[in-house]
Amino acid sequence: MGDMPHSESSRVVRAAGVVGVATLLSRIFGFLRDMVVAGFFGAGLATDAFFVAFRIPNLLRRLLAEGSLTISFVPVFTEYLRNKTREEALDLANVVFTALSILLAAVSLLGVLFSPLIVTIMAPGFTKTPDQYELAVFLTRLMFPYIFFISLVALCMGILNSLRHFAAPALSPVILNLAMILAALTLRGFFREPIVALAVGVMAGGILQLAMQWPFLVKMGVRLKPDFGIRHPGLKRIGGLMLPAAFGAAIYQINVFIGTILASLLPTGSVSYLYYADRIVELPLGVFAIAVGTATLPSFSEQVALGKMDEWKRTISFSLRLILFITIPATVALIALRVPILSVLFQRGAFGEQATLLTAQALLFYSAGLWAFSVIRIIVAAFYSLQDTRSPMKAAIVALVVNVSFSILLMFPLKHGGIALATSIASAVNVGMLWVILRRRVGAILEAEFYRSAGRTLAAALAMWGAIFLIGLVYPWRIAGPFAVRLIHLLLSMTGGAAVFFAAACLLKIPEMTTALEALRRWIAGRKKA
Repeated sequence: MGDMPHSESSRVVRAAGVVGVATLLSRIFGFLRDMVVAGFFGAGLATDAFFVAFRIPNLLRRLLAEGSLTISFVPVFTEYLRNKTREEALDLANVVFTALSILLAAVSLLGVLFSPLIVTIMAPGFTKTPDQYELAVFLTRLMFPYIFFISLVALCMGILNSLRHFAAPALSPVILNLAMILAALTLRGFFREPIVALAVGVMAGGILQLAMQWPFLVKMGVRLKPDFGIRHPGLKRIGGLMLPAAFGAAIYQINVFIGTILASLLPTGSVSYLYYADRIVELPLGVFAIAVGTATLPSFSEQVALGKMDEWKRTISFSLRLILFITIPATVALIALRVPILSVLFQRGAFGEQATLLTAQALLFYSAGLWAFSVIRIIVAAFYSLQDTRSPMKAAIVALVVNVSFSILLMFPLKHGGIALATSIASAVNVGMLWVILRRRVGAILEAEFYRSAGRTLAAALAMWGAIFLIGLVYPWRIAGPFAVRLIHLLLSMTGGAAVFFAAACLLKIPEMTTALEALRRWIAGRKKA
Protein backbone atom coordinates (compact mmCIF):
# COMPACT_ATOMS: atom_id res chain seq x y z
CA MET A 1 0.00 0.00 0.00
CA GLY A 2 3.05 2.24 0.45
CA ASP A 3 3.22 5.24 2.70
CA MET A 4 0.68 8.06 2.67
CA PRO A 5 1.34 11.37 0.89
CA HIS A 6 3.99 13.29 2.82
CA SER A 7 1.93 16.51 2.85
CA GLU A 8 -1.06 14.81 4.53
CA SER A 9 1.08 13.19 7.25
CA SER A 10 2.71 16.57 7.94
CA ARG A 11 -0.70 18.27 8.08
CA VAL A 12 -1.96 15.72 10.63
CA VAL A 13 1.19 16.03 12.79
CA ARG A 14 1.15 19.85 12.61
CA ALA A 15 -2.56 20.05 13.48
CA ALA A 16 -2.17 17.50 16.30
CA GLY A 17 0.76 19.53 17.66
CA VAL A 18 -1.30 22.73 17.71
CA VAL A 19 -4.25 21.04 19.45
CA GLY A 20 -1.94 19.18 21.85
CA VAL A 21 -0.08 22.32 22.99
CA ALA A 22 -3.40 24.20 23.39
CA THR A 23 -4.86 21.31 25.41
CA LEU A 24 -1.78 21.21 27.63
CA LEU A 25 -2.14 24.96 28.26
CA SER A 26 -5.81 24.41 29.06
CA ARG A 27 -4.94 21.67 31.58
CA ILE A 28 -2.33 23.91 33.24
CA PHE A 29 -4.79 26.83 33.55
CA GLY A 30 -7.48 24.38 34.73
CA PHE A 31 -5.15 23.29 37.53
CA LEU A 32 -4.47 26.97 38.41
CA ARG A 33 -8.23 27.63 38.38
CA ASP A 34 -8.80 24.74 40.81
CA MET A 35 -6.07 26.14 43.09
CA VAL A 36 -7.66 29.63 43.03
CA VAL A 37 -11.15 28.24 43.73
CA ALA A 38 -9.84 26.09 46.58
CA GLY A 39 -7.83 29.00 48.03
CA PHE A 40 -10.62 31.61 47.96
CA PHE A 41 -13.73 29.49 48.46
CA GLY A 42 -12.48 26.32 50.18
CA ALA A 43 -14.84 23.34 50.36
CA GLY A 44 -18.25 23.88 51.89
CA LEU A 45 -21.89 24.78 51.34
CA ALA A 46 -21.28 27.47 48.69
CA THR A 47 -18.68 25.51 46.64
CA ASP A 48 -20.89 22.39 46.67
CA ALA A 49 -23.77 24.52 45.34
CA PHE A 50 -21.51 25.97 42.61
CA PHE A 51 -20.13 22.59 41.47
CA VAL A 52 -23.64 21.08 41.26
CA ALA A 53 -24.88 24.10 39.29
CA PHE A 54 -21.84 24.05 36.95
CA ARG A 55 -22.08 20.28 36.39
CA ILE A 56 -25.45 20.61 34.62
CA PRO A 57 -24.46 22.85 31.66
CA ASN A 58 -21.09 21.03 31.59
CA LEU A 59 -22.87 17.69 31.10
CA LEU A 60 -24.98 19.17 28.30
CA ARG A 61 -21.80 20.61 26.76
CA ARG A 62 -20.28 17.12 26.60
CA LEU A 63 -23.43 15.57 25.13
CA LEU A 64 -24.46 18.32 22.68
CA ALA A 65 -21.36 20.34 21.85
CA GLU A 66 -18.14 18.31 22.09
CA GLY A 67 -19.94 14.98 22.23
CA SER A 68 -21.90 15.14 19.00
CA LEU A 69 -22.17 18.49 17.21
CA THR A 70 -18.61 18.95 15.90
CA ILE A 71 -18.17 15.31 14.85
CA SER A 72 -21.55 15.27 13.08
CA PHE A 73 -21.02 18.63 11.35
CA VAL A 74 -17.44 18.23 10.05
CA PRO A 75 -18.01 15.26 7.63
CA VAL A 76 -21.14 16.79 6.06
CA PHE A 77 -19.67 20.33 5.84
CA THR A 78 -16.42 18.92 4.35
CA GLU A 79 -18.43 17.00 1.75
CA TYR A 80 -20.16 20.25 0.73
CA LEU A 81 -16.79 22.06 0.59
CA ARG A 82 -15.22 19.40 -1.66
CA ASN A 83 -18.14 18.25 -3.84
CA LYS A 84 -20.26 21.41 -4.09
CA THR A 85 -19.48 25.13 -4.24
CA ARG A 86 -18.02 27.06 -1.29
CA GLU A 87 -21.20 29.19 -1.29
CA GLU A 88 -23.36 26.07 -0.81
CA ALA A 89 -21.10 24.95 2.08
CA LEU A 90 -21.39 28.38 3.73
CA ASP A 91 -25.18 28.33 3.20
CA LEU A 92 -25.26 25.04 5.13
CA ALA A 93 -23.16 26.63 7.93
CA ASN A 94 -25.68 29.53 8.15
CA VAL A 95 -28.69 27.17 8.28
CA VAL A 96 -27.04 25.07 11.03
CA PHE A 97 -26.04 28.24 12.92
CA THR A 98 -29.66 29.53 12.81
CA ALA A 99 -31.33 26.22 13.74
CA LEU A 100 -28.81 25.60 16.51
CA SER A 101 -29.25 29.13 17.94
CA ILE A 102 -33.05 28.65 18.11
CA LEU A 103 -32.72 25.20 19.71
CA LEU A 104 -30.12 26.41 22.25
CA ALA A 105 -32.16 29.49 23.17
CA ALA A 106 -35.13 27.19 23.89
CA VAL A 107 -32.97 24.77 25.94
CA SER A 108 -31.47 27.69 27.92
CA LEU A 109 -34.93 29.14 28.65
CA LEU A 110 -36.27 25.75 29.80
CA GLY A 111 -33.16 25.27 31.96
CA VAL A 112 -33.68 28.64 33.66
CA LEU A 113 -37.41 27.95 34.23
CA PHE A 114 -36.93 24.43 35.57
CA SER A 115 -33.77 25.07 37.63
CA PRO A 116 -35.50 24.20 40.96
CA LEU A 117 -36.54 20.78 39.58
CA ILE A 118 -33.09 20.17 38.02
CA VAL A 119 -31.28 20.95 41.31
CA THR A 120 -33.71 18.73 43.24
CA ILE A 121 -32.91 15.80 40.90
CA MET A 122 -29.13 16.42 40.75
CA ALA A 123 -28.64 17.14 44.48
CA PRO A 124 -31.67 15.96 46.49
CA GLY A 125 -29.72 16.41 49.75
CA PHE A 126 -29.65 20.19 49.22
CA THR A 127 -33.40 20.45 49.92
CA LYS A 128 -32.62 19.83 53.61
CA THR A 129 -30.58 23.07 53.68
CA PRO A 130 -32.80 25.86 52.23
CA ASP A 131 -29.93 28.39 51.88
CA GLN A 132 -27.77 25.94 49.93
CA TYR A 133 -30.72 24.85 47.75
CA GLU A 134 -31.66 28.45 46.89
CA LEU A 135 -28.02 29.31 46.09
CA ALA A 136 -27.70 26.24 43.82
CA VAL A 137 -30.94 27.19 41.99
CA PHE A 138 -29.74 30.79 41.54
CA LEU A 139 -26.33 29.68 40.24
CA THR A 140 -27.95 27.16 37.88
CA ARG A 141 -30.19 29.91 36.44
CA LEU A 142 -27.19 32.20 36.06
CA MET A 143 -24.96 29.61 34.33
CA PHE A 144 -27.45 27.59 32.28
CA PRO A 145 -27.16 29.88 29.20
CA TYR A 146 -23.45 28.87 29.07
CA ILE A 147 -24.67 25.92 26.97
CA PHE A 148 -25.87 28.42 24.31
CA PHE A 149 -22.44 29.98 23.86
CA ILE A 150 -20.31 26.85 24.19
CA SER A 151 -22.41 24.91 21.64
CA LEU A 152 -21.99 27.74 19.12
CA VAL A 153 -18.24 27.58 19.90
CA ALA A 154 -18.42 23.86 18.96
CA LEU A 155 -20.05 24.81 15.62
CA CYS A 156 -17.30 27.39 14.97
CA MET A 157 -14.75 24.70 15.85
CA GLY A 158 -16.29 22.39 13.24
CA ILE A 159 -16.16 25.11 10.56
CA LEU A 160 -12.58 26.20 11.37
CA ASN A 161 -11.27 22.61 11.66
CA SER A 162 -12.84 21.75 8.29
CA LEU A 163 -10.97 24.76 6.84
CA ARG A 164 -7.81 23.41 8.56
CA HIS A 165 -7.57 26.07 11.28
CA PHE A 166 -7.11 24.46 14.71
CA ALA A 167 -5.53 27.01 17.08
CA ALA A 168 -8.48 29.28 18.02
CA PRO A 169 -10.95 26.45 18.83
CA ALA A 170 -8.30 24.48 20.76
CA LEU A 171 -7.34 27.54 22.86
CA SER A 172 -10.93 28.43 23.82
CA PRO A 173 -10.93 26.38 27.10
CA VAL A 174 -7.95 28.48 28.24
CA ILE A 175 -10.21 31.57 27.91
CA LEU A 176 -12.83 29.99 30.20
CA ASN A 177 -10.22 29.15 32.86
CA LEU A 178 -8.74 32.67 32.67
CA ALA A 179 -12.19 34.26 32.95
CA MET A 180 -12.99 32.18 36.06
CA ILE A 181 -9.61 32.99 37.65
CA LEU A 182 -9.97 36.74 36.99
CA ALA A 183 -13.58 36.74 38.25
CA ALA A 184 -12.52 35.01 41.47
CA LEU A 185 -9.66 37.49 41.97
CA THR A 186 -11.55 40.72 41.18
CA LEU A 187 -15.32 40.27 41.56
CA ARG A 188 -15.90 38.24 44.72
CA GLY A 189 -16.16 41.41 46.85
CA PHE A 190 -19.08 42.72 44.77
CA PHE A 191 -21.55 39.97 45.79
CA ARG A 192 -23.20 39.13 49.09
CA GLU A 193 -22.34 35.49 48.31
CA PRO A 194 -18.74 35.62 46.88
CA ILE A 195 -19.14 32.33 44.93
CA VAL A 196 -21.49 34.19 42.52
CA ALA A 197 -18.33 35.80 41.07
CA LEU A 198 -17.28 32.37 39.74
CA ALA A 199 -20.63 31.92 37.99
CA VAL A 200 -20.22 35.36 36.39
CA GLY A 201 -16.75 34.21 35.28
CA VAL A 202 -18.26 31.12 33.64
CA MET A 203 -20.76 33.22 31.65
CA ALA A 204 -18.09 35.76 30.69
CA GLY A 205 -15.88 32.86 29.62
CA GLY A 206 -18.63 31.46 27.39
CA ILE A 207 -19.18 34.82 25.65
CA LEU A 208 -15.42 35.41 25.23
CA GLN A 209 -14.86 31.90 23.84
CA LEU A 210 -17.44 32.58 21.13
CA ALA A 211 -16.12 36.10 20.46
CA MET A 212 -12.60 34.68 20.06
CA GLN A 213 -13.70 32.47 17.12
CA TRP A 214 -15.33 35.30 15.15
CA PRO A 215 -12.22 37.13 13.79
CA PHE A 216 -10.77 33.80 12.59
CA LEU A 217 -14.05 32.88 10.86
CA VAL A 218 -14.11 36.29 9.12
CA LYS A 219 -10.45 35.86 8.10
CA MET A 220 -11.40 32.51 6.49
CA GLY A 221 -14.26 34.20 4.62
CA VAL A 222 -17.05 32.91 6.88
CA ARG A 223 -19.67 35.42 8.06
CA LEU A 224 -22.38 33.53 9.93
CA LYS A 225 -25.84 35.07 9.51
CA PRO A 226 -29.48 33.97 9.98
CA ASP A 227 -30.85 31.55 7.36
CA PHE A 228 -34.18 29.90 8.16
CA GLY A 229 -34.01 27.21 5.45
CA ILE A 230 -34.72 24.45 7.99
CA ARG A 231 -35.68 22.00 5.21
CA HIS A 232 -32.03 22.01 4.04
CA PRO A 233 -31.00 18.35 3.33
CA GLY A 234 -27.57 18.91 4.95
CA LEU A 235 -29.24 20.00 8.21
CA LYS A 236 -31.34 16.83 8.26
CA ARG A 237 -28.24 14.67 7.73
CA ILE A 238 -26.33 16.43 10.53
CA GLY A 239 -29.36 16.00 12.84
CA GLY A 240 -29.53 12.30 11.94
CA LEU A 241 -25.84 11.85 12.78
CA MET A 242 -26.11 13.85 16.02
CA LEU A 243 -28.72 11.68 17.75
CA PRO A 244 -26.68 8.43 17.91
CA ALA A 245 -23.48 10.44 18.55
CA ALA A 246 -25.12 12.17 21.55
CA PHE A 247 -26.38 8.80 22.77
CA GLY A 248 -22.84 7.39 22.49
CA ALA A 249 -21.50 10.34 24.52
CA ALA A 250 -24.25 9.75 27.11
CA ILE A 251 -23.13 6.10 27.47
CA TYR A 252 -19.64 7.31 28.44
CA GLN A 253 -21.18 9.52 31.16
CA ILE A 254 -23.30 6.55 32.36
CA ASN A 255 -20.08 4.48 32.54
CA VAL A 256 -18.45 7.10 34.80
CA PHE A 257 -21.60 7.31 36.95
CA ILE A 258 -21.86 3.51 37.41
CA GLY A 259 -18.14 3.29 38.23
CA THR A 260 -18.61 5.91 40.97
CA ILE A 261 -21.62 4.04 42.40
CA LEU A 262 -19.74 0.71 42.50
CA ALA A 263 -16.62 2.35 44.01
CA SER A 264 -18.82 3.85 46.76
CA LEU A 265 -19.62 0.26 47.86
CA LEU A 266 -15.90 -0.38 48.48
CA PRO A 267 -13.76 0.85 51.43
CA THR A 268 -13.66 4.60 52.10
CA GLY A 269 -11.37 6.45 49.71
CA SER A 270 -11.98 4.15 46.70
CA VAL A 271 -13.84 6.84 44.72
CA SER A 272 -10.95 9.27 45.33
CA TYR A 273 -8.25 6.73 44.35
CA LEU A 274 -10.01 6.19 41.02
CA TYR A 275 -10.51 9.95 40.51
CA TYR A 276 -6.85 10.85 41.10
CA ALA A 277 -5.57 7.96 38.94
CA ASP A 278 -7.95 8.95 36.15
CA ARG A 279 -6.66 12.56 36.31
CA ILE A 280 -3.11 11.29 35.61
CA VAL A 281 -4.18 9.07 32.66
CA GLU A 282 -6.25 11.96 31.26
CA LEU A 283 -3.09 14.04 30.70
CA PRO A 284 -1.51 11.97 27.87
CA LEU A 285 -5.02 11.09 26.67
CA GLY A 286 -6.15 14.72 26.51
CA VAL A 287 -2.93 16.25 25.22
CA PHE A 288 -2.10 13.60 22.59
CA ALA A 289 -4.95 11.18 21.78
CA ILE A 290 -7.75 13.77 21.63
CA ALA A 291 -5.39 16.09 19.71
CA VAL A 292 -4.70 13.46 17.03
CA GLY A 293 -8.42 12.54 16.90
CA THR A 294 -9.36 16.21 16.39
CA ALA A 295 -6.66 16.69 13.74
CA THR A 296 -7.55 13.58 11.73
CA LEU A 297 -11.34 14.02 11.40
CA PRO A 298 -11.09 16.82 8.75
CA SER A 299 -8.45 14.78 6.82
CA PHE A 300 -10.57 11.61 6.94
CA SER A 301 -13.72 13.54 5.95
CA GLU A 302 -12.00 15.25 2.99
CA GLN A 303 -10.61 11.97 1.65
CA VAL A 304 -14.01 10.23 1.92
CA ALA A 305 -15.73 13.22 0.23
CA LEU A 306 -13.24 13.03 -2.67
CA GLY A 307 -13.57 9.23 -2.90
CA LYS A 308 -9.84 8.73 -2.12
CA MET A 309 -10.37 5.61 0.00
CA ASP A 310 -6.81 4.27 -0.40
CA GLU A 311 -5.44 7.58 0.92
CA TRP A 312 -8.06 7.44 3.70
CA LYS A 313 -6.76 3.98 4.75
CA ARG A 314 -3.16 5.21 4.68
CA THR A 315 -4.09 8.21 6.85
CA ILE A 316 -5.79 5.89 9.36
CA SER A 317 -2.70 3.67 9.45
CA PHE A 318 -0.38 6.67 9.89
CA SER A 319 -2.60 8.15 12.63
CA LEU A 320 -2.61 4.85 14.52
CA ARG A 321 1.18 4.62 14.20
CA LEU A 322 1.49 8.19 15.50
CA ILE A 323 -0.83 7.51 18.46
CA LEU A 324 1.06 4.32 19.40
CA PHE A 325 4.40 6.17 19.09
CA ILE A 326 3.07 8.41 21.89
CA THR A 327 0.98 6.01 24.02
CA ILE A 328 3.36 3.01 24.18
CA PRO A 329 6.17 4.98 25.93
CA ALA A 330 3.55 6.90 27.98
CA THR A 331 2.11 3.57 29.18
CA VAL A 332 5.56 2.22 30.09
CA ALA A 333 6.44 5.45 31.94
CA LEU A 334 3.14 5.53 33.87
CA ILE A 335 3.52 1.89 34.95
CA ALA A 336 7.22 2.23 35.89
CA LEU A 337 6.83 5.60 37.67
CA ARG A 338 3.23 5.39 38.94
CA VAL A 339 4.20 5.65 42.63
CA PRO A 340 6.74 8.52 42.24
CA ILE A 341 4.31 10.50 39.99
CA LEU A 342 1.43 10.22 42.46
CA SER A 343 3.69 10.81 45.46
CA VAL A 344 5.15 14.04 44.04
CA LEU A 345 1.79 15.39 42.82
CA PHE A 346 -0.51 14.51 45.71
CA GLN A 347 1.36 13.11 48.76
CA ARG A 348 0.99 15.87 51.34
CA GLY A 349 -1.34 16.72 54.20
CA ALA A 350 -4.22 14.23 54.48
CA PHE A 351 -3.00 12.35 51.37
CA GLY A 352 -0.45 10.00 52.92
CA GLU A 353 1.80 7.15 51.75
CA GLN A 354 -1.03 4.60 51.94
CA ALA A 355 -3.24 6.77 49.73
CA THR A 356 -0.37 7.05 47.20
CA LEU A 357 0.07 3.26 47.05
CA LEU A 358 -3.67 2.57 46.74
CA THR A 359 -4.08 5.21 44.00
CA ALA A 360 -1.06 3.65 42.23
CA GLN A 361 -3.00 0.34 42.02
CA ALA A 362 -5.77 2.11 40.08
CA LEU A 363 -3.21 3.92 37.89
CA LEU A 364 -1.54 0.60 37.00
CA PHE A 365 -4.80 -0.86 35.66
CA TYR A 366 -5.90 2.36 33.91
CA SER A 367 -2.45 2.61 32.26
CA ALA A 368 -2.90 -0.89 30.81
CA GLY A 369 -5.83 0.48 28.81
CA LEU A 370 -4.22 3.75 27.67
CA TRP A 371 -3.54 2.32 24.19
CA ALA A 372 -7.24 1.41 23.82
CA PHE A 373 -8.52 4.76 25.19
CA SER A 374 -6.28 6.48 22.61
CA VAL A 375 -6.77 4.21 19.57
CA ILE A 376 -10.55 4.41 19.91
CA ARG A 377 -10.40 8.17 19.18
CA ILE A 378 -8.91 7.47 15.74
CA ILE A 379 -11.23 4.57 14.85
CA VAL A 380 -14.35 6.51 15.92
CA ALA A 381 -13.17 9.51 13.83
CA ALA A 382 -12.86 7.12 10.85
CA PHE A 383 -16.49 6.02 11.33
CA TYR A 384 -17.67 9.63 11.65
CA SER A 385 -15.89 10.54 8.41
CA LEU A 386 -18.01 7.80 6.76
CA GLN A 387 -21.03 9.56 8.34
CA ASP A 388 -21.68 6.46 10.46
CA THR A 389 -22.41 7.36 14.09
CA ARG A 390 -24.53 4.24 14.73
CA SER A 391 -21.67 1.69 14.79
CA PRO A 392 -19.71 3.58 17.52
CA MET A 393 -22.96 3.90 19.51
CA LYS A 394 -23.66 0.13 19.30
CA ALA A 395 -20.05 -0.70 20.27
CA ALA A 396 -20.31 1.75 23.20
CA ILE A 397 -23.43 -0.06 24.46
CA VAL A 398 -21.59 -3.43 24.36
CA ALA A 399 -18.59 -1.83 26.11
CA LEU A 400 -20.91 -0.49 28.83
CA VAL A 401 -22.26 -4.02 29.50
CA VAL A 402 -18.69 -5.44 29.54
CA ASN A 403 -17.53 -2.67 31.90
CA VAL A 404 -20.35 -3.22 34.40
CA SER A 405 -19.98 -7.03 34.26
CA PHE A 406 -16.21 -7.02 34.79
CA SER A 407 -16.45 -4.28 37.45
CA ILE A 408 -18.82 -6.47 39.51
CA LEU A 409 -16.63 -9.54 38.86
CA LEU A 410 -13.30 -7.86 39.75
CA MET A 411 -14.23 -5.23 42.37
CA PHE A 412 -14.13 -7.64 45.31
CA PRO A 413 -10.84 -9.50 44.64
CA LEU A 414 -9.05 -6.36 43.33
CA LYS A 415 -11.14 -3.65 45.09
CA HIS A 416 -10.96 -0.27 43.26
CA GLY A 417 -8.21 -1.69 41.01
CA GLY A 418 -10.81 -4.12 39.62
CA ILE A 419 -13.03 -1.23 38.51
CA ALA A 420 -10.06 0.43 36.76
CA LEU A 421 -9.12 -2.87 35.07
CA ALA A 422 -12.74 -3.38 33.95
CA THR A 423 -12.63 0.05 32.25
CA SER A 424 -9.48 -0.95 30.35
CA ILE A 425 -10.96 -4.33 29.32
CA ALA A 426 -14.18 -2.67 28.13
CA SER A 427 -12.20 -0.15 26.04
CA ALA A 428 -10.18 -2.97 24.44
CA VAL A 429 -13.44 -4.78 23.58
CA ASN A 430 -14.79 -1.53 22.11
CA VAL A 431 -11.68 -1.17 19.90
CA GLY A 432 -11.89 -4.82 18.81
CA MET A 433 -15.57 -4.57 17.85
CA LEU A 434 -15.15 -1.35 15.86
CA TRP A 435 -12.04 -2.67 14.09
CA VAL A 436 -13.87 -5.85 12.97
CA ILE A 437 -16.82 -3.76 11.66
CA LEU A 438 -14.47 -1.36 9.84
CA ARG A 439 -12.44 -4.18 8.22
CA ARG A 440 -15.60 -5.91 7.01
CA ARG A 441 -16.78 -2.64 5.53
CA VAL A 442 -13.61 -1.37 3.78
CA GLY A 443 -11.17 -4.31 3.77
CA ALA A 444 -7.57 -4.39 5.04
CA ILE A 445 -6.29 -1.07 6.41
CA LEU A 446 -2.92 -1.63 8.09
CA GLU A 447 0.17 -2.04 5.90
CA ALA A 448 3.48 -3.73 6.82
CA GLU A 449 4.95 -0.36 7.85
CA PHE A 450 2.43 -0.16 10.72
CA TYR A 451 3.70 -3.39 12.33
CA ARG A 452 7.38 -2.46 11.80
CA SER A 453 6.83 0.96 13.37
CA ALA A 454 4.85 -0.40 16.35
CA GLY A 455 7.56 -3.03 16.97
CA ARG A 456 10.34 -0.43 16.93
CA THR A 457 8.35 1.88 19.22
CA LEU A 458 7.89 -0.99 21.70
CA ALA A 459 11.66 -1.73 21.58
CA ALA A 460 12.48 1.95 22.25
CA ALA A 461 9.97 2.02 25.13
CA LEU A 462 11.53 -1.10 26.69
CA ALA A 463 14.97 0.57 26.45
CA MET A 464 13.42 3.53 28.29
CA TRP A 465 12.10 1.17 31.00
CA GLY A 466 15.64 -0.25 31.39
CA ALA A 467 17.02 3.29 31.82
CA ILE A 468 14.40 4.09 34.49
CA PHE A 469 15.30 0.85 36.31
CA LEU A 470 19.04 1.71 36.28
CA ILE A 471 18.38 5.26 37.52
CA GLY A 472 16.39 3.69 40.39
CA LEU A 473 19.43 1.59 41.35
CA VAL A 474 21.73 4.65 41.40
CA TYR A 475 19.21 7.01 43.04
CA PRO A 476 16.74 4.77 44.92
CA TRP A 477 13.08 5.70 45.39
CA ARG A 478 12.05 6.59 48.97
CA ILE A 479 8.30 7.04 49.42
CA ALA A 480 8.82 8.39 52.93
CA GLY A 481 11.67 10.69 51.90
CA PRO A 482 11.49 14.52 51.84
CA PHE A 483 9.61 16.10 48.93
CA ALA A 484 12.85 17.36 47.31
CA VAL A 485 14.34 13.83 47.28
CA ARG A 486 11.16 12.37 45.71
CA LEU A 487 11.00 15.17 43.13
CA ILE A 488 14.67 14.69 42.10
CA HIS A 489 14.10 10.94 41.66
CA LEU A 490 11.05 11.58 39.45
CA LEU A 491 12.77 14.27 37.34
CA LEU A 492 15.90 12.13 36.84
CA SER A 493 13.80 9.11 35.86
CA MET A 494 11.58 11.07 33.47
CA THR A 495 14.35 13.02 31.72
CA GLY A 496 16.72 10.03 31.58
CA GLY A 497 13.96 7.71 30.33
CA ALA A 498 12.75 10.23 27.71
CA ALA A 499 16.32 10.82 26.47
CA VAL A 500 16.89 7.07 26.03
CA PHE A 501 13.51 6.65 24.26
CA PHE A 502 14.17 9.43 21.74
CA ALA A 503 17.77 8.28 21.17
CA ALA A 504 16.51 4.74 20.54
CA ALA A 505 13.76 6.10 18.25
CA CYS A 506 16.39 7.93 16.17
CA LEU A 507 18.69 4.88 16.04
CA LEU A 508 15.81 2.59 15.04
CA LYS A 509 14.66 5.20 12.47
CA ILE A 510 11.05 5.16 13.64
CA PRO A 511 9.24 7.08 10.84
CA GLU A 512 6.89 8.98 13.20
CA MET A 513 9.95 10.50 14.90
CA THR A 514 11.23 11.70 11.52
CA THR A 515 7.81 13.11 10.51
CA ALA A 516 7.41 14.95 13.83
CA LEU A 517 10.92 16.47 13.61
CA GLU A 518 10.32 17.48 9.98
CA ALA A 519 6.98 19.14 10.90
CA LEU A 520 8.72 20.98 13.77
CA ARG A 521 11.56 22.11 11.45
CA ARG A 522 9.06 23.46 8.89
CA TRP A 523 7.07 25.25 11.61
CA ILE A 524 10.23 26.94 12.97
CA ALA A 525 11.27 27.91 9.42
CA GLY A 526 7.79 29.35 8.82
CA ARG A 527 7.95 31.38 12.06
CA LYS A 528 11.36 32.81 11.07
CA LYS A 529 10.00 33.91 7.68
CA ALA A 530 6.96 35.50 9.37
